[in-house]
Amino acid sequence: MTKSEQLASRLREVILNGTWIANTNFKSQLESLDWKIAIKKHQSLNTISDLAQHIHYYIDGIKNAIINGKLEISDRYSFDFPPIKSQTEWKEFQNKFYSDTEKLAELIEKLTDEQLDKNFVDEKYGNYLRNIDGMIEHSYYHLGQIALIKKIISE
Repeated sequence: MTKSEQLASRLREVILNGTWIANTNFKSQLESLDWKIAIKKHQSLNTISDLAQHIHYYIDGIKNAIINGKLEISDRYSFDFPPIKSQTEWKEFQNKFYSDTEKLAELIEKLTDEQLDKNFVDEKYGNYLRNIDGMIEHSYYHLGQIALIKKIISE
């Protein structure tokens, strides 16, 4: 398996279907979750919806950067999105999240080792490999938070 295929597989694992690292994934955590639980605030913690949308923001941004060569996202906006107001909106968000993840995984699979070593949009961001790998690690970090928040809210 190439490096690109390994990265795409790891992305699918954390978001769509894996259990190897965390014994769960985003889809498993979110799929049957009622939107009212997803938006429920507990003390100063982010909501489950906020964390899921935050990760989608980066997945969509990196997907678009690979397609058009421009990075059009910024950390300062990574939690700026309209609130979820219904189960329908929650499901629509999830469908987009999973679809964009699969599209990004397909793009990653097509990258050569040479492309993975090239600068990601700008030299200051490092190479493609570092950015994709970092996004996967970032996703696991927030997946853990979601799992814990679900347990806290359920008690």
